[in-house]
Amino acid sequence: MTDIARIAEVVEPEAKALGFDLVRVRYYKGGEIGDEEATLQIMAEDPATGQLLIADCAALSHRISDLIDALEESGDVLIADAYRLEVSSPGIDRPLTRLKDFARWAGHEAKVQLTAPVEGNRKSLNGVIDAVDGDAVLLTDRKSGQVRFAFADVEFAKLVLTDQLIAATRPLDTSGVEEEVFGVADEIFEEQED
Repeated sequence: MTDIARIAEVVEPEAKALGFDLVRVRYYKGGEIGDEEATLQIMAEDPATGQLLIADCAALSHRISDLIDALEESGDVLIADAYRLEVSSPGIDRPLTRLKDFARWAGHEAKVQLTAPVEGNRKSLNGVIDAVDGDAVLLTDRKSGQVRFAFADVEFAKLVLTDQLIAATRPLDTSGVEEEVFGVADEIFEEQED
């Protein structure tokens, strides 16, 4: 079984070295119909913008790939199966994986899945994040009104794409996109030829 905590422990210093915050590490199989290959998804952000540029994703991807390869050569195998590495920005309708994410996006709508029920046995919430209070989140759910739940009980949470969220999000800088995409495509093609 793949140890996500161990992978995060290895990846986080690489993200920090480039000035980024690690948002999420996820390992899953079968992202597309008929696709059995596993994916190691690394989400990171520039703390100043909450995003990553394509060049940032490429730089972090190279660092992580090189480190995982070096660890494997020394006998420390993090992932035994074949997998693809995906490094990305969290995007506008980003996952909320840290308590500070809930605080930062207070006033915006979110979908939250809990491990423990609140307010009338509800585990699925959809509403506006009101605030963070210690280790708890206050959210005004569409059905239950204001609810309070422990951050530790969050199984999954993400922002809901709304006009308000779009207006509050800085536009991505797309300069250099074509050069970076073609550069990455050339690297992939060269690896396949070897």
